[in-house]
Amino acid sequence: MRVIGIDPGTVSFDVCGLEDGKVYLDTTLPSKDFAANPQLLLDLLISSPPLDLVIAPSGYGLPLVAIDQFGDAERFLFTLVDERERGRIPVLGGMGKVIRLLKESGLPVVFMPGVIHLPTVPEYRKANKIDMGTADKLCCLALGIYNQAQHENIPYAETSFILAEVGGAYTAVMAVEGGKVVDGIGGSVGGPGFYALGAMDGELAYLLGTFPKEVLFSGGAASIADRPDLTPELLAELAETDERAHIAWEALLEGVVKSVAAELVVVPKPREILISGRLCRTEKIRQELIRRLAEYGDVRRVEGFAKVAKEAAQGAALIADGLAGGQFRSLTDTMEIRSASGTVLDHLYIHGAQEMVHRYLA
Repeated sequence: MRVIGIDPGTVSFDVCGLEDGKVYLDTTLPSKDFAANPQLLLDLLISSPPLDLVIAPSGYGLPLVAIDQFGDAERFLFTLVDERERGRIPVLGGMGKVIRLLKESGLPVVFMPGVIHLPTVPEYRKANKIDMGTADKLCCLALGIYNQAQHENIPYAETSFILAEVGGAYTAVMAVEGGKVVDGIGGSVGGPGFYALGAMDGELAYLLGTFPKEVLFSGGAASIADRPDLTPELLAELAETDERAHIAWEALLEGVVKSVAAELVVVPKPREILISGRLCRTEKIRQELIRRLAEYGDVRRVEGFAKVAKEAAQGAALIADGLAGGQFRSLTDTMEIRSASGTVLDHLYIHGAQEMVHRYLA
């Protein structure tokens, strides 16, 4: 059994391959290089045949759509980018190109769901939501379930935690109870991320009027600090001496804590609070998150099994193995991933929602 999981991150594309449950491929590709030449990713995939399943970059998520079923509607739903804007965001433009290459390759490729597609999330929590955790964040949850089960020597169905996934651009906080994902605060819904603003004040959205997708990639810690080239390490270094960096530091970290506290309403007594993501690789950020979150429970960083690929790529590989009938099938069965359904636009009740959905999907 040989499978591959891909994490299409804002900063890097990570690839993790499993052969009979053991890592055989563990690498990363800068997102800017992928955007310039999507063939690099395909070359990596076809260099290690035969493959039983590949979890493709899935964006906001599609309910287990095979590559040969991928059409115009799926292209929009997994990026939520208007046709006119695809060229303005390099990584999204590159993803469009790689879909064509994947179709031509003949590889067994499938797109996986996001949190909102899962039947384990109650309908009332989905009301007027789109981003409850993108497909890559769901992969991080899969790794979290696997890791907690291993760490505490319990079945997947007994895992319970809040996961703060503090990524290179977005931060998402999600809840697991009984091995099932039950809620999520996506990167465009919660506190500010490193690059992304998180939730937008409704009055700000009104005053902006129609705004490009690029706005959602702004307003985060780097924007608050007024340093577009800010790194997590530099933020941690400047937070004590630079006023703007201090504001960015507090906004970022307090935003994570607020979201975790909110998810404790859904899962009041989790076994642990888990943290993961690119920013957790920075010592000062990781230790400060652990210190602040310790008030709410035991805090631990998710432990992966690969050395290079980030958590989402590892989780995607676990899911690929499970869906292909490998040794992690009980993980995907517990998460009920095969029962995912619908679209990210199915739960909108605001004025004008029907017209908007019709405009994009008709």
